[in-house]
Amino acid sequence: MHGGGGISGDDALQANCANPIDAAVLADYWLGVLADAEEDAIEEHLFGCDRCGDRLREVVALAGGLCDLARAGSLRMVVSETFLQRAAEEGLQIRQYSPPAGGGVQCTVTAEDDILIGRLTANLKGAKRVDLSVVDERGTEQARLRDIPVNPSAGGVILQESITFAKAAPTNKLLMRLVAVDEAGGERLVGEYTFDHTRSLSGPGA
Repeated sequence: MHGGGGISGDDALQANCANPIDAAVLADYWLGVLADAEEDAIEEHLFGCDRCGDRLREVVALAGGLCDLARAGSLRMVVSETFLQRAAEEGLQIRQYSPPAGGGVQCTVTAEDDILIGRLTANLKGAKRVDLSVVDERGTEQARLRDIPVNPSAGGVILQESITFAKAAPTNKLLMRLVAVDEAGGERLVGEYTFDHTRSLSGPGA
């Protein structure tokens, strides 16, 4: 007879999965983008593995949280025309700026704005990978979005800046650079855009 606090061999195997499914694969499974054979294999694994089932639920919760942040305009990310269309249909207030390549634009945000968009015009034909570099007035890179999704025929990139960051930011100048990166890691400047932000909201940071 086993003690009441014991754990069976099968339970121990599930708790310590010998072949855990990668979180990225679980995300693809949840999105329904896997091939049928791979999807069937994952479903079979999940049916008998509580540990990977728990990880799937964590992935779903995380993805849902990121979607909420994206819809709230709180993430700096590349978006599509479809995303903007849906946001407008939901009644969100979208503020957009379109600086010319090599030029700049005066910009601000108000308390009523929900989403802040920068349309970065660029010729992306032939670019295998494109990074977005965010640079301050001194030329120091502050952040980089690597290998952003681009459509070479689209004529540019639609960037969503964090509305949360923009509303809290003081008056400042920010440079956005689109950089084509080759297989050897070499970089080629595709376009540079200057945003001269004027703070229009009261409160901390004004």
